[in-house]
Amino acid sequence: MTGRHRLERPEKHDKPLAVRAAVVTAPVLTAGAVGVGVLSSVAAAPSASSSDGVNLESSVGDAARQVADTSDRVRSEQITRSTDRVATAVKVSSAPQRQKLTRFTTDSLDVRVRPAAGAKTVEELEPGTKVTYTGVDEGQFSEIAYKGERRWVTGEYLSKKRPQLSAAEEGSSMGVSDGACPSGSDVESGLTDAAVKVHRAVCNNFPEISTYLGYDAHGEHSSGKAIDIMLSDQALGDRVAEFLKAHAAELDLYDVIYRQRIWTPVRASEGWRSMPDRGSATANHYDHVHVSVN
Repeated sequence: MTGRHRLERPEKHDKPLAVRAAVVTAPVLTAGAVGVGVLSSVAAAPSASSSDGVNLESSVGDAARQVADTSDRVRSEQITRSTDRVATAVKVSSAPQRQKLTRFTTDSLDVRVRPAAGAKTVEELEPGTKVTYTGVDEGQFSEIAYKGERRWVTGEYLSKKRPQLSAAEEGSSMGVSDGACPSGSDVESGLTDAAVKVHRAVCNNFPEISTYLGYDAHGEHSSGKAIDIMLSDQALGDRVAEFLKAHAAELDLYDVIYRQRIWTPVRASEGWRSMPDRGSATANHYDHVHVSVN
């Protein structure tokens, strides 16, 4: 009998029921908690008592909601920080968008390896030279694509429009081409190789000219070393003559005659020199540019 009464006797506990419930529940809540503050809130959850007993459902529910709210906030902060890092990385790694824009030099222009006044110069461009501008500027310098490399020139000497050049400036800016001409083999028949080169250099730069006279039996023409470039436009004649003068060494010229004036490489410092009147527009070279080679 004594043993049975001891089994029926209610078990004694040192801690109130609400506290025991919180302690039992704490391990479950800890798995979803992010900070120590949440655990403290769970442990300190109020144990409301009434005459009917302790209200555990309210305390545990409040604690669970705190855990969920805290977890959501931490995840949000992590995502935000991650987004900030991605945005920063994109901003730092962004490079200038290079373009291919046509520009013309308005003066003689140094091509540099870096955007600095003391940088090495690799070449000098003639006025009116067409270049490809990338749209990238650094200080007073603009970047151009030049012979497959990124180079720099002074930006103020680049223009969207081709500048109006003097005949001498235009002549210097043109190259010498040896491609076949429409005026072709009839003109070149009987000419020396050097004279053929002159014919092709002129016809490729001045396609508007269609009439040339080459070999014949008088004067310098009888040697096959002279060509007459026939034209009626004085401005065009000036351009042709200045082109020939600018490339005299490359074309191995002996003389250029136009509008009763003569120019020779050996006396180039004297410029154009007057010639005596020969009696007609053709004899005085008003309707054509005469050129001969060595």
